[in-house]
This record gives sequence, C-alpha cells and structure tokens, in this order.
Amino acid sequence: MGNDVQELIDMLYNMITDAWGLPLGAEKCVIERDKVLDLLDEIKSQLPAELEEAKRLVASRTEYVNNAKREAESMRKVAEQRARQLVDQEEIVRAAKARAAEIVSAAESKSAELRRVANEYADDALRRTEDAINEALNEVSQSRTRFRSAAAAAMPPRENPAASAMDIEL
Repeated sequence: MGNDVQELIDMLYNMITDAWGLPLGAEKCVIERDKVLDLLDEIKSQLPAELEEAKRLVASRTEYVNNAKREAESMRKVAEQRARQLVDQEEIVRAAKARAAEIVSAAESKSAELRRVANEYADDALRRTEDAINEALNEVSQSRTRFRSAAAAAMPPRENPAASAMDIEL
C-alpha cells in the first residue's frame, strides 16, 4: 500500500467511524471484514520496518562514536609527532608537551561530548519510535476489541438444538 503505520491506523479509525450503524444498536456498526483485516495485515507488516529504522539509528550512533574516536586518535598522533619534532630545545619541548596534552584533553572532551550527544540522539529516536509503536499497538488492540464486540453483537443468537428437540417431543 505504501502507507506508514500512522496513516493505516487513521484509515482503520475512519473506516470504523464512517461505518453504518445498526438499528437499535447505537454503538454497533457494520464494517467490511476483509478491508479491516487487510489494514491490520499492512500494519503488522510495517512494524518491522519501524524496528529496522530504530536499529539503523543505533548503528548510525555507533558509527558516529567510532568516527569521534578515530578523530581523537588522529589528533593525539598529530600532537605526539609535533612534540617529537620540537625535541631540540628544552623550552619548546615543554611547550609542545603542554600543547599535546591540551589537544589530547580537548579531543577526549570532544569525544566524550560527541558520545553523549550521539547517545542522547539515539535514545530520543528510540523513545519516539517506541512511543509510536506502542501507540500503534494500542490502536490496533482497541480496534480489534471494538471489531470483536461489533462482530459478536452482529451474530444472531444460537439456538440450542437439544432444546428444540425437547419442544418437538412435548
């Protein structure tokens, strides 16, 4: 169908809202079972896509953290190389070591900050995805309960074959 889960749930809701009411049954309606079941199947098929998106976000966060680590390591190596080049003079060596330590510290701080930001982003994205999935599942569950109630109410009461046989014998 090409619709996302929220659109499918909206379609299901509208289908139930727009359904014809039954006479003497204000809360009961007639809906096309096949259409409802098709929408529910589509929702079920799309939920894995939503979960796949969450997995992609986690992988993206991991790549982001790894890139930050590589950048920090690169900065550390540059600082060490520069410090080695300035070994000839004592004052320059001390200054280079101090600068290297600052660069390493800055890189570690940046790496920690990037990790924190990436973790917050991934956590927020996963929370939003979880909320959307929970909301979709709740909607499906409520729709299913309403559907079962409507289907049960639409079924004529069953006659007891044993009771009918007894009536005949009397």
